[in-house]
Amino acid sequence: MTRTQRIEARLRDAFQPRLLEVVDESERHRGHAGYQDGGESHFHVTIAADAFAGLSRIARHRAIHAALGKELVAEIHALGLSVSD
Repeated sequence: MTRTQRIEARLRDAFQPRLLEVVDESERHRGHAGYQDGGESHFHVTIAADAFAGLSRIARHRAIHAALGKELVAEIHALGLSVSD
């Protein structure tokens, strides 16, 4: 399973989102710190789920990081988040 697939699966399981888009932006960072051959080092996630209602931006980001797990987060160099309820 690719990192993209793992991110998608964990976020779907944790939040049952109405909208989930995981974009591998690694190629845009070729030659920069953290770039890995084969990609899957830089991601942007757009997610909308009722689970985020009433949470601050920081609480939403923490919930996403917790759902992904420390081991998967450690494999990712950059993770951009657009989160809404």
